[in-house]
Amino acid sequence: MEQLKKSENVAVQVTKPDHPAFFDPTELPWSPWVLEGTWFKLLRVDRKTGGFSMLLKVEPGNEAPIHGHLGAVEAYVIDGEFGYDDDRGGAGSYVYEEAGSIHMPTSPDGVVMFAVAHGPLVGYNDDGSVAAIVDGKLMYQLARENDAADHIYDGY
Repeated sequence: MEQLKKSENVAVQVTKPDHPAFFDPTELPWSPWVLEGTWFKLLRVDRKTGGFSMLLKVEPGNEAPIHGHLGAVEAYVIDGEFGYDDDRGGAGSYVYEEAGSIHMPTSPDGVVMFAVAHGPLVGYNDDGSVAAIVDGKLMYQLARENDAADHIYDGY
């Protein structure tokens, strides 16, 4: 395979964003999330899809209520573990939850993960009605309330 070489005579021009591409998430405070015993650090929002990227921290023994995904969700477990019944992943595991998935993950010992939601999440009440829709706009508002959204340049 031939390696790409730098050239000063190319038809494609390098573009630079009007804001920094990098920031340090360790400088962000953990913000309370939509479920008791959960916190997040918002990394990015996608205004077109309603998706978002975040770090998520779940306290030990937390059981999420039944919820669904309008877009796929990808996550990488940094610390701890979570899962569904006997399908579980610990530190270093990757999970892909398809759009349309409906489930109730558990985390007996707690978990910290990096997650990308490619669309909104839907929380359900016991009777099947919609309890909440968690999209990029809501995530931005929650982070902003905690002074943790100044790095979001394409925010709402």
